[in-house]
Amino acid sequence: MDFSITPDQRLMQESLARTLADVSGLERVRRFAGDPADKGADVYAALADFGLTGIVIPEEYGGLGLGLLDAALAAEALGAAVAPGPFLGACVLAPLALRLAGSKAQQGEWLPKIAAGQVVAGVAIAEQVAGARDGAGVTASGGKLTGKALFVTDALIADLFIVADQAGGLHLVRGDAAGLTRSAMISIDLTRPLGEVVFAATPAEPLEGDAGALAALRDAGWTLLAADTLGAAQVMIDKAVDYAKERRQFGRVIGSFQAVKHLCAEMAAELEPCRALVWYAAYAFDDAPDEASLTAAHAKAHTSEVGRFIARTATEVHGGMGITDLLGLHFWFKRIGLNRQLLGGPERVRRLAAQIQGLTA
Repeated sequence: MDFSITPDQRLMQESLARTLADVSGLERVRRFAGDPADKGADVYAALADFGLTGIVIPEEYGGLGLGLLDAALAAEALGAAVAPGPFLGACVLAPLALRLAGSKAQQGEWLPKIAAGQVVAGVAIAEQVAGARDGAGVTASGGKLTGKALFVTDALIADLFIVADQAGGLHLVRGDAAGLTRSAMISIDLTRPLGEVVFAATPAEPLEGDAGALAALRDAGWTLLAADTLGAAQVMIDKAVDYAKERRQFGRVIGSFQAVKHLCAEMAAELEPCRALVWYAAYAFDDAPDEASLTAAHAKAHTSEVGRFIARTATEVHGGMGITDLLGLHFWFKRIGLNRQLLGGPERVRRLAAQIQGLTA
């Protein structure tokens, strides 16, 4: 029995990595992070040409019809490249919401446009998944939404939104709907813009299909964030090892010092088990649904902790150079930091895992 990814999946991931190296190298990431007006349209167009905008959309709607494991492998490559532009919400969570809970009419109207890269979808579920803060929360009444949603993916460029209300229901809101206002939220990771969206009696279409759709979006989001961290952490290890082979101190490369060897070995030993954990969580989403929530929680919580250790340790291996903009190591450091907290920090996620296992009320 083969417990690894397939040759086609590995080829897809490698091909995506080459595409990202061409369209989203470090200098492109720097320009995006330094210019709030930059929407990353060229990067998004390249992702659409590659097929990522339709990765989980059924073929009948113009998508690739692939599973969450394929999306997780893409997320791993995107994290490795700290690629700017929409993916988590626009290419995965929004299509999943429409697949699981949308009507045939809603699916027919929006899924082909998302798959073709013609529409960017923002997703506002943070309050229901990670807990409300700063007076945030959205209520639904009479086909309209009122309230505030924070940490909305791609809020400033979205053509439509998938919004969770305080009762756990999902709604579709057009980006030009009356009473909708949006503004930027500044986070540590400038490669992945988030926003605040305010609804003032804003017209919304309910998504009424699958009652478990919000939990599925949570599980998928946790898994993809863990995959993104996996890719970013691997690059930080690789950069630390390469630097240790080149940097000389006291007449010898620092990689020859046992302390530095131990740091690099510890990082590799901590990260490698995360790969199987993340891959299995993504596999379980489609093929072992009874295990999906627990494995997604484990993947998000554990990879968040390991990612923080690697981000810190890889920076230490670089010494003072690790905090300079010249190397750009901070882009991966901050990507891992946002992934840790987005859609719930490890403490909150572990609490849910304990509840699923009956260890706590």
